[in-house]
Amino acid sequence: MRVETAHLAWREAPAGAMLYDAARISRPAAALFDAGSYGDRAQAVAAGGRQAAWFVQGEFGEGVLRHYRRGGMVARFSDRDYFWLGADSTRGFKEFRLLESLAAQGLPVPAPLAAAYWRQGLTYKAAIIVERLPAVQPLALLLDQPVWEAVADAVARMHHAGVWHADLNAYNILIDATGKAWIIDFDRGHQGGVTAAARAGNLRRLRRSLEKVGGTAGLALHQKLEAAYRRCMASRPD
Repeated sequence: MRVETAHLAWREAPAGAMLYDAARISRPAAALFDAGSYGDRAQAVAAGGRQAAWFVQGEFGEGVLRHYRRGGMVARFSDRDYFWLGADSTRGFKEFRLLESLAAQGLPVPAPLAAAYWRQGLTYKAAIIVERLPAVQPLALLLDQPVWEAVADAVARMHHAGVWHADLNAYNILIDATGKAWIIDFDRGHQGGVTAAARAGNLRRLRRSLEKVGGTAGLALHQKLEAAYRRCMASRPD
């Protein structure tokens, strides 16, 4: 991957920049982050994404465009504005660089294609494009399938790499046609060491998500998944 930086201006925000994979994108432009610019080559993501994610097609192939959007109570005041703390601290740039690192290590994550921010005084907006994984389904739709070993392996590999995921749920784990598990959406995630408490927190978050989408079936899957995860962790030296 050859990562380069380009300056952007978009709509009312003249100050902006993007990181992008120069091997996949030859013309960096703000239009890459505008779903409307893709025409019929953009399709809204139905599950998740907070109505701010689209499947898109461009010179880079197939990707997923996502605008960063807040949730919870704070979204009532501003759903897309974040406090400016510097370019390297923007949500898109941080997620792009984390995915770049994980993909280089061979971990099962989508490759980052581009990320951008647009600054307005003390706040900014941000977006990211990652490679779309072919023929995948979310774990939430596969509760009756024997996928726990693959999921446990992916999560254990992530944790052994010292990575913490901020929202490990049943829609952020995807299974492809070969049965391989992938982990997506690393917004607010970080690498550089993950404590036992943080690892347990990831598993608890996944358990709550599986129970929410599948009830007893979700809990049964999580029980098998957690046992497989412990075996995976025990088989890998620290």
